[in-house]
Amino acid sequence: MTSALKHLPTRLAECLVIEPEVYVDDRGYFYEAWNAQRASGPGLPTAFVQHNVSRSRYGVLRGLHYQWPQHPQGKLISVLEGEVYDVAVDIRRGSPSFGQHVAAILSADNRRQFWVPPGFAHGFLVLSQTALVTYLCTAPYHRGSDQALRWDDPALAIDWPLAEVTLSPKDAAAPLLADVPPERLPVYAP
Repeated sequence: MTSALKHLPTRLAECLVIEPEVYVDDRGYFYEAWNAQRASGPGLPTAFVQHNVSRSRYGVLRGLHYQWPQHPQGKLISVLEGEVYDVAVDIRRGSPSFGQHVAAILSADNRRQFWVPPGFAHGFLVLSQTALVTYLCTAPYHRGSDQALRWDDPALAIDWPLAEVTLSPKDAAAPLLADVPPERLPVYAP
């Protein structure tokens, strides 16, 4: 059995939705969540150094998070239970798409994955009763470089599907993108 992964482009070229080939029979289903040899290609890494799992309830919004200046992280996100609205925002100084975002619905049913490269802020909103989210990271967590942006920054114009959300204290106090000092934002490298 050779598994195939479809790379679905988004309007931000560096961000991809990845759709695995799923094999279903009367016992259930099987799919490869990651295979570096088959998934390598347009901007995807071949190695991850950290694997995170998050369980959240309906209406929880985690984000928008990024790491800078040390250990910028790329993240490959998927949902094992439930459904989330997943968002990536280009925050790289000098990028032609600076401040623009792209979103994807990730769920246990669609089994899609979302590639968010380093230099992008990332967040998700839980749309189901609960969601079990897993993400592979290209760099380890670094507390001193942990950053957040305001989820409802009007300049980002993210159309979150819920108006009332539950935030952590850190996310509730996050600054607007325009208020982040330039040295606290990643740099675009074409």
